[in-house]
Amino acid sequence: MAIKRYERYVWAILGYTMVVILWGAFVRATGSGAGCGNHWPLCNGEIIPRAPMLETIIEISHRITSGFLLILIAAMVFIGFRMYPKGHIVRKGAVATLVFVIIEALIGGFIVLYELVAHNASMARAYSMSLHLVNTLLLLAAIVLTGLWVRGVRPPTLNVPRAAKVWTIVGVLMMMLLGASGGIAALGDTLFPAVSFKEGLQQELDPTSNLLLRLRVAHPAIAVGTGLVMVMVAQAFAAMRQTAATKRFAWLLYGTFGLQLLLGTLNVILLAPVWLQLVHLLLSDVIWFAFVALAAYSFERDEADTPVATA
Repeated sequence: MAIKRYERYVWAILGYTMVVILWGAFVRATGSGAGCGNHWPLCNGEIIPRAPMLETIIEISHRITSGFLLILIAAMVFIGFRMYPKGHIVRKGAVATLVFVIIEALIGGFIVLYELVAHNASMARAYSMSLHLVNTLLLLAAIVLTGLWVRGVRPPTLNVPRAAKVWTIVGVLMMMLLGASGGIAALGDTLFPAVSFKEGLQQELDPTSNLLLRLRVAHPAIAVGTGLVMVMVAQAFAAMRQTAATKRFAWLLYGTFGLQLLLGTLNVILLAPVWLQLVHLLLSDVIWFAFVALAAYSFERDEADTPVATA
């Protein structure tokens, strides 16, 4: 029963992390990133700002929810070390989760302190946001893997067909590239909103436009390419290990990516409304969850080859 409760706790952290991610995107989309000025971890030089503006409320709410996430993950590590012996894969997953959430906080602090928020349209902001999103994917992957290992999925093995390894690496790199390009596209939509689809296309094709706009056009192409890679990944995994779990997550990967391409098209046509940006981001997290879970089940070590951790 204790393991079941711990597993539910890990999945609850995953859900809460997605909420924090969406709230962070809302901060960016509403231009509220400068709500606390260039102060971090304080807000406008205060612990609790007096008479805050709406932007300040939005920004400090994100900081509070992020801080609470750090506490939840620290507790996850503590409980994991109490429940599992030295060397156990769950311990490693929990520690990795804590490391990535700390890095996430530090990147967020860097962005605020160097004022890479609000109307800042520099490439430094684009690079920092891309790094932020890549680390977010690693954080989500660590939580998902920890939850699966608590459930009983065995540690991974590298004794698998070479094609599966190659497609896994390509899939990870493409998903990270897609996430980074999506962040840049969303930033361009926020900083340089277009009043029509035609105007937005003209902005992207104009050689004198801001580089963020000219990079925005790459995101749809990367999305299509990543979708094709996900099909190849699912096929490679299905050929390697045919189980109910791999089939389930392969179909989840197919379905969510197809839906994501439709939402991405709608996002472009509707000129990226904030609510649709958030739905688009949420579905991206679900796709990443399906990919990581599919890989975990496909690379699962045979039971006879799993070493026993010692206390």
